[in-house]
Amino acid sequence: MNLLSEARLRLPVRMKLAVVSAALTFAILLLFAVVVGTFTVRRLDSSFDSELRSATASLADRIRLRPEPTVPKDLLSAASAGGAQIRVLNRSGQVIGASPLGGEDLGAPSDDLRDVGRFRVASRPLLVGNVGGGGFQPPSQGRFAEPVGFVQYARPRGGLSSTVARLKAFLGFGVLGGTVLAFLAGLAVARRAMRPVTRLTGAAREVARTRDPSTTLPKPEANDEVAELAHTLEDMLGELGAARSETESALARQRQFVADASHELRTPLTSILANLELLETELRGDQGEIAASALRSSRRMRRLVADLLLLARADAGRQVPRKPLDLSAVAREATAEAAPLAAEHQLALDAPYETWVDGVPDDLHRAALNLIENALAHTPAGTPVTVSVRSEHPGSVPPEAAAGGREPPCAVLEVSDRGPGVPEELRGRVFERFARGGGDAATGAGSGLGLAIVRAVADAHGGSVSLGEAEGGGARFTLRVPTATTPVQADSTQPVAR
Repeated sequence: MNLLSEARLRLPVRMKLAVVSAALTFAILLLFAVVVGTFTVRRLDSSFDSELRSATASLADRIRLRPEPTVPKDLLSAASAGGAQIRVLNRSGQVIGASPLGGEDLGAPSDDLRDVGRFRVASRPLLVGNVGGGGFQPPSQGRFAEPVGFVQYARPRGGLSSTVARLKAFLGFGVLGGTVLAFLAGLAVARRAMRPVTRLTGAAREVARTRDPSTTLPKPEANDEVAELAHTLEDMLGELGAARSETESALARQRQFVADASHELRTPLTSILANLELLETELRGDQGEIAASALRSSRRMRRLVADLLLLARADAGRQVPRKPLDLSAVAREATAEAAPLAAEHQLALDAPYETWVDGVPDDLHRAALNLIENALAHTPAGTPVTVSVRSEHPGSVPPEAAAGGREPPCAVLEVSDRGPGVPEELRGRVFERFARGGGDAATGAGSGLGLAIVRAVADAHGGSVSLGEAEGGGARFTLRVPTATTPVQADSTQPVAR
């Protein structure tokens, strides 16, 4: 039952309309065929019985009666045409005349019609009042006519059965043919009626693909419910387009405000940090601790402002001038900066060769530092963390990294650890803003903007960032950036001093 319901729900509307039309036509034609067939079969049976009785009476009238009934042979031969059989019996039931084919036992004479084998048999008594030549002499007063014999006339039912079979076949084919025609006609009408809906569906699919609510919907020619639906959808798309424009305008103003506010905050924060650093060196005791605490908070605020400025600049699509730089040197500087946080970890750097890219030094440094700090913050003490830089050439990039039209060669910055790895439920949103993993390697620490900044930097440089599993377990974050497009005067085959 569930399978039937699912199949019914999966049928297109035009198919459902055609099926319903065919089902109604089938029910009507079937009822008509049953009524007409029953009535016609009864009329055929009644006509057959009437002809049988009439023929039997005609035969009885043509038999000459003497002390014993006498049956002319030519009468028997003529009346047995078409496979009919005739028997004439005397009063005691002995056969005194029969047709040439009358070899079958038709049973004893009876007042009613009855079926004997393949024959329908009618019997008629031969009365004393019968006279030759078809005349009739009424019985004397006070006495009833006494039969001196019987005539039995039997006709095969094969002809009637074949007629009934042809009638049923004709009605059956009529019902099936009418149902098929109703189905085809219903399908054609439904397809024509659903054509405007199909065009609306195609237009809506195009809107979903392009995300452009300004797409013009097709207008049905008829002024019916479908036309009303088209006008309603067009009004809805117009309102959605207006709402989208308002939202984009508000977001643009918000990004501009965040970018401007972050930029404006950098100068006073720099002044505050300078003053706090000076106070920290001059104050002692509790006052020195207060100054040191304020200095740490101010540094976190400066970093948060820098993160917001970077993300706002990425959202606004602002392009920062790039220059050729060595990604290995960037990784080396970020590793050195993160070294104080790696006192309880085994932090290793594998960047033996220069790898030149066109990029923004501060942004790439921030991305590398965020990846390293993410690994250090979300792995247990003593966990090995490896930072490596290499070049990838055509044919060496995994399919998932080459997706999106970015072709090698490219420079790869990879940070892998042997920690607990990333839970499956967090893998899809590790690079979202303000995503936190609560002690795993899924998200950055602090504000939850670390990995979001990494993705923004990768996108701004025409690269990509991906999450995978490191060899032996743990998480592996891979940042890919296209290599430098301008020649760099450096020997990329020589090891870099570490």
